[in-house]
Amino acid sequence: MEKSILKKLVDNGFSIIPVDENKTPLGAWKKYQTEARSKDEIDLLTSPLYGLITGYNDLEVIDIDLKVFSTLQEQNDFWNEYLSFLKDNIDDFDKKFSIYKTKNQGYHILYRCKNIAGNTKIARLQGHKEAVIESRGKYGMVVIYENKISKLSYSEIQLITDRDRDIAWSISKTYNHIDEIEIEKPKLNEKTFDAAIIKPWDDYNERTSIFDIVGDEVKVVRNLGDKYIVKRVGSENPTSGSIFKSNGCMYLFSTGTIYPHEKLITPFIAYTFKFHHGNYSESASEIYKLGFGTRVVKKEIEIEKRELPKINKDDLVFPIEIFPKSIQAYILECNETLDSSIDYMGCSMLWLISVVIGNSIQIEVKKGWNETATIWLAVVGKAGLGKTPSIHNIIKPLLSANNKEIKNYIKQSEKFEAYDKLSVKDKKDHEEIHKPIKKQFIANDITIEALVELHQENKNSIGVFKDELAGWFKDMNKYREGSDLEFWLSTWSGKAISLNRKTAKSSFVDKPLVSVLGGIQPSVLNAFYTEDNKDNGFMDRMLLSYPDLSIEVWNDKEMNYETIQWYNDSLISFYETIKHKVVEFDEDGDIKPKIAIIPTESKKEWIRVFNEYTSIQNSDDENEYMKSMLPKQKSYLPRFALLINAFNSFFDETQKENALVISKEAILSAEKLSKYFIAMAKKIKINSIETNEIKTIINTNKNKTTKEQFTELYKKNPDLNKKEISESLGVSVQMIYKYIKDFKPV
Repeated sequence: MEKSILKKLVDNGFSIIPVDENKTPLGAWKKYQTEARSKDEIDLLTSPLYGLITGYNDLEVIDIDLKVFSTLQEQNDFWNEYLSFLKDNIDDFDKKFSIYKTKNQGYHILYRCKNIAGNTKIARLQGHKEAVIESRGKYGMVVIYENKISKLSYSEIQLITDRDRDIAWSISKTYNHIDEIEIEKPKLNEKTFDAAIIKPWDDYNERTSIFDIVGDEVKVVRNLGDKYIVKRVGSENPTSGSIFKSNGCMYLFSTGTIYPHEKLITPFIAYTFKFHHGNYSESASEIYKLGFGTRVVKKEIEIEKRELPKINKDDLVFPIEIFPKSIQAYILECNETLDSSIDYMGCSMLWLISVVIGNSIQIEVKKGWNETATIWLAVVGKAGLGKTPSIHNIIKPLLSANNKEIKNYIKQSEKFEAYDKLSVKDKKDHEEIHKPIKKQFIANDITIEALVELHQENKNSIGVFKDELAGWFKDMNKYREGSDLEFWLSTWSGKAISLNRKTAKSSFVDKPLVSVLGGIQPSVLNAFYTEDNKDNGFMDRMLLSYPDLSIEVWNDKEMNYETIQWYNDSLISFYETIKHKVVEFDEDGDIKPKIAIIPTESKKEWIRVFNEYTSIQNSDDENEYMKSMLPKQKSYLPRFALLINAFNSFFDETQKENALVISKEAILSAEKLSKYFIAMAKKIKINSIETNEIKTIINTNKNKTTKEQFTELYKKNPDLNKKEISESLGVSVQMIYKYIKDFKPV
């Protein structure tokens, strides 16, 4: 370097130091940190390189080292963005700062200021130890280069204000990466949530954007690749901090807010300081009330005073002893206080378990034979018998979880639509919002196309719940290629479904799991006992419950609110445990089912029941119509065992580690369930035959009086159901018995 340039720098008050090729100062370096060389001393220097001592003459340098980037494109993008940010916020930037390009793809920004610091690492990128931006201040040094890219040279380095320096430094700090491990955990003074699988604050952080809390206090001034640069509303500084895209946390440099500075602030921490003055315990309790976090089950139901119903294999009574005792107690209390049907509630519980488990677990009957958790249930009863209230007593927690997903989707969709309407320029200075995924997992009135689309976004399961299944049943009568029936039969078997219809975009679900629950009236159901539905196997897949019920008089018994809350919390906790701890996805984003096995002792019971059903199938003593349902029951038996085993393991701490090992008790419970549904199917079939016989005789004698029609019925079959006859003839049961009394055999 020419000595004239060095002497000019000495004239301008700077201190020169010779350095070697490794940028190491030569000679008495410490001496010249506090005093400058003379021009005569400059003439005596012989060195390949020279440096400026920073700190002397108020010199400070921001050093940008771009070697941390792997490509030239990344280096240029970073530098151009950084320089643009400085120029946008510092008036007359080009007249205040000198900039030189270094030898190794970096830049020096030089200035003088009365308030400077020592050497400081200002910003580093994620995954790098070296700083991308650092300063050279008191007792530091920078090499003098010749590649000037600014208007001002070394000899024209300007004295800037503290304000301009603060802006330059605050902008530089925004490029600093803060490791996620540095997130400060909230210090709670209570152990209220120790039992929760997902803590309220973790759930809140997962489902809430920091912008939802501080959006009215800060605005985005820069949208970088890994973060948003934000500025406090009303602040004169160009930046107040950053919001990181990777973890959703805010990091503030500014002390002029209610939030901690120079710490990572999660949405929960921001919420706590904004609404609860930094009281984490109070804040956690409040968001828990709002539905965040898994439910903490605080109380078991007392069941000692409750007498469980005695189950007789010959009785058509739902075997609620297959469930955990606390669940049995809840069902019984609903029965006693709300007159809800044990059968309807038991069936609803099976459906709920099926929807929750979904594709997360399959049961291996033998190699090559796996069964899923899919079940189809219809509760049968006449209008006014409380089918829907009984169902809702059981599935209400799951409906609440589903409603929460729907509300969140609507909220996120509104945010996305507003964002999507922004101009390209406005989007650049706004939090990036992606199109939300519909996480609804329960549907009622829905087309096949919509159902498949929903299942594509909710791969674990879809639950179909309809108060009335009549319309669904009706669609099954339209058996043709590509019909709804063909679709449903495939989903029941767990076969991949591909939908290619003119009215819908092409859709594909590799592992369909759609469980169905709803009510139907017996007169409507009878219409579906047709030869077609016998041949295609639809009715054999339906699990039917048709208990003998009557409308109850008012009772003054009340259910304990704590019991209701315990049940709600327990079932929500079951749902969230499966969702967060059991469901696994492979690298393609598809469900990776866990496999439940049947050990030797349990398999002996399974083989016994299987062979018993096989014997009935081969027997000449059983009705052919009833035989046709046994192959489907051979599929339902392991499905029942899977549901019962998983559910009971959740409620039994001693069995949690064996949740994927099917117990002997689960097989025996599955047998009880299967025989219950077989008995119900027989009952409904007999009822259907009688109903059809009654209708045929009445139609044949439609021109006769009501009493004469009854006489014809009674002559044909005195054992026909009297209640069914009274309804078909439109008279009271009392009148039927009067007709019987008046009947005179010919």
